[in-house]
Amino acid sequence: MIRILIADDHPVVRNGLKQMISEQGDMEVAGEVTNGDELMAHLRQELPDVVLCDMSMPGRSGIDLIKAIKAQWPRLPLLVLSVHEDDMYAVRTIKAGAMGYVTKSSPSEQLLAAIRRVASGRLYINEDVAEKLALQVIGGDQLPHTELSDREHQVFIMLAEGLTVSEIAKELHLSVKTISTHKTNIMQKMNWTNMAELIRYAIEHNLVNIPSSGPRSSDKR
Repeated sequence: MIRILIADDHPVVRNGLKQMISEQGDMEVAGEVTNGDELMAHLRQELPDVVLCDMSMPGRSGIDLIKAIKAQWPRLPLLVLSVHEDDMYAVRTIKAGAMGYVTKSSPSEQLLAAIRRVASGRLYINEDVAEKLALQVIGGDQLPHTELSDREHQVFIMLAEGLTVSEIAKELHLSVKTISTHKTNIMQKMNWTNMAELIRYAIEHNLVNIPSSGPRSSDKR
């Protein structure tokens, strides 16, 4: 049996995942947590076969959480489940130590295949992500935003989705000053002068999904 620990702060998502997993003859839910701190605490008590982890949870999350987990349990298979369609977001998670990346819009069959693959010790990534990883290794041409740091990239995506500096600071549990500094660095590195340019770039490169009503300011990503 593949024992899976689910980490997601949305009850509806967790319930859906538990139902899907319970219908599989070779899988079972080993537990569920709602944030990064709970996840780390659970892992200190008991290790599952696979961690199925949302990228956007309260407190420690995203790339920072992946790195923290891999630093303590380097051989633990970690499969990321995210709403972000950006292939470079997937590339960053793989480079941080995740063994797979699946978007929440993917069919259940794809997610189940990903769980089985990472449980067997193999990577689960699509062709586009594999190509971008290869280009980074050989030094191929990269889009400017790939040069941002992991934290800058995270803040960049959140800004592009319409969150304010204060909202980002609250969600990432960082100070407003720190997020403002990241924003300034992003604008300078990308040679942007205003938020319209930032949002336009994100949309042109399919880095975010902007609803028809415009950027959102408080939705869960």
